[in-house]
Amino acid sequence: MKILTAKQIAELDAYTIKNEPISSIDLMERAATAFIAWFNARFSHPQKIFIFCGPGNNGGDGLAIARLLMQREYHLAIYIIKSEKNSKDFLQNKDRLGKSSAIKYITATQDIPALSSSDIIIDAIFGSGLNKNVEGIFSECIQAINQSKSTIISVDIASGLFADKAIEHQAIIEPIYTVSFQLPRLAFFLPQNEKYSGDWHLIDIGLSQEFLYKAETPYYFTDEESIKGWVKKRSRFSHKGTYGKSLIIGGSNGMIGAVVLAAKACLRTGTGLCKTYIPECGYEIVQSTIPENIVITDPSFDSITEIPDLNLYNAIGVGTGLGESEQTKIALAKLFRIANMPIVIDAGALNIIASDKALLEIIPSQSILTPHPKEFERLAGPAKNDFDRLKLAKELAIKINSYIVLKGAFTVICTPEGEFHFNSTGNPGMAKAGSGDVLTGIITSLLAQGYEPFKAAILGVYIHGFAGDDAAKKSSEFSMNASDIIEGIHSFYQHKF
Repeated sequence: MKILTAKQIAELDAYTIKNEPISSIDLMERAATAFIAWFNARFSHPQKIFIFCGPGNNGGDGLAIARLLMQREYHLAIYIIKSEKNSKDFLQNKDRLGKSSAIKYITATQDIPALSSSDIIIDAIFGSGLNKNVEGIFSECIQAINQSKSTIISVDIASGLFADKAIEHQAIIEPIYTVSFQLPRLAFFLPQNEKYSGDWHLIDIGLSQEFLYKAETPYYFTDEESIKGWVKKRSRFSHKGTYGKSLIIGGSNGMIGAVVLAAKACLRTGTGLCKTYIPECGYEIVQSTIPENIVITDPSFDSITEIPDLNLYNAIGVGTGLGESEQTKIALAKLFRIANMPIVIDAGALNIIASDKALLEIIPSQSILTPHPKEFERLAGPAKNDFDRLKLAKELAIKINSYIVLKGAFTVICTPEGEFHFNSTGNPGMAKAGSGDVLTGIITSLLAQGYEPFKAAILGVYIHGFAGDDAAKKSSEFSMNASDIIEGIHSFYQHKF
């Protein structure tokens, strides 16, 4: 699914109006009807509803929604924030409401109604087209709405939030829900906007598929439809060699568990054979906990100091539980120089690279780096905001011709071509130690099975989140652990993709 800029969204509306064809007021009616269907499925009539409408087309949406709610005998009050300029569709929807006693106007602070936590507020003040800071009575209304602790539902996007650029200090609605039309907004995927996005939902209003197909964007949202057809079928006459040989390099004294998690995930994701290269201190642990895995040990008891023969393997994952000694750093540099394939790079390996940025220059092309926020900051430097973090990730991906997997909610994969692919699966229960080690094992397994790095990164992150969602259903977000994610990997393959 594509993610478009605010400018492109306006162009999409205009293209639909011209080429369907449909009048803008009828398209607005279609959007309002779709919103009502979503609303009716969740809220009952007894609650009082306040609808706040701004002067533009978002306010027009709000007025259309108000009329449809009135027809269904909801108890509501409509507050129009007065402005010298109103859009044509706003005025037409206002005329359609007639001289209703439910309509009230806000021109000054004293006109803002008293609101309570039992009320429902529909925010239709500003939409995706907002491109300047909110001031004056509009800002005061937004602050009053936020202070009410009511159930707030934003239409399209929270009023005051920019769709595709960083915000500075200003008033922004803090919704419980955002109901957006057709496509998600880039702002929804960034941590700094969490309280301004709430639980967001997409509703289809029939915007032009032709325009969407042709629209160019570097931003994508990986949903179920996106990865359909990606999973390779297994041949009846295949054997373990068909599905690749994986090598997991990592571990240090006290951190062998990370290798266990990565290797188990690698096997569960379908690799034909998995070997682990670990310090001698972990031999009995790995041998006894993963009987399907082959263990090779480093000469050192407690750290990685050498690199084994790589000619036997189709994919390598490095870094899980890896120590950061000078000898390990030398071994990692050797790995980068002799490897003739992309490598999955995580955890301790990323920290070693951060301590010596010269190592960035010798990372094998098309590798996949999987940093969490702090690891990425150590690699690329601090970001001014989440939009700037995307810019830094893009620059790094292009510089080293590799994929940067920025882990977190809506984990984003930044490609060497400058694209951003946000993931749709996963949950907060995955924010636990070991979850990243599982991801390393999953992606390494996919590489070994012959998936190109682009698909291995995107599909790997999707599987990881899908398995995490399965684990949360069985164990809850509070009780689930990284091992539960591994046990959930099968649920992805059982699903019909």
